[in-house]
Amino acid sequence: VHAGITGEDLIAESGRDGATRIELVRPLGFGRADVVVAVPECWLDVSKMGDREEVAAVFFREHGRRLRVATKYLNLTRRFFAEKGVTGYRIVESLGATEGTVAAGTAEIIVDITSTGTTLKANHLRVLDDGLILKSQAMLARSKTAPWSKGNQAEMDEIVSRLETAGR
Repeated sequence: VHAGITGEDLIAESGRDGATRIELVRPLGFGRADVVVAVPECWLDVSKMGDREEVAAVFFREHGRRLRVATKYLNLTRRFFAEKGVTGYRIVESLGATEGTVAAGTAEIIVDITSTGTTLKANHLRVLDDGLILKSQAMLARSKTAPWSKGNQAEMDEIVSRLETAGR
């Protein structure tokens, strides 16, 4: 595969491996969504990642286990939590319906993608004030490892030119 359309979040999740194999050529202006950290609405004293760290300590004392974070974004979550100095959590892999894991009792926090926040609200969750991990959208991507002939490159240049002309 020489080129395709993918979500920026998927490439970011793949980490360095994705960056060595795939070049994000240009944003396409649709499919916008944010990867966010969300907590239950009832956690009134938690508005930032640092507050979550305090809750993690109390939670561990009371329950004898770490807070569980449900997500399909394992790498983005680990990197973001490390950047924020957050420890005392355990990732629970969730490959679908992540917003429902808190109500189901399989997680206390989620990291998920959201466009409007409607599903988060429906599940009584809210995004932390500093819980934006990534603003994502659909991207035109090209392979760094596929063999690019002059013809392949000319076709790619034409696609990019048409997208720029169309204002996308």
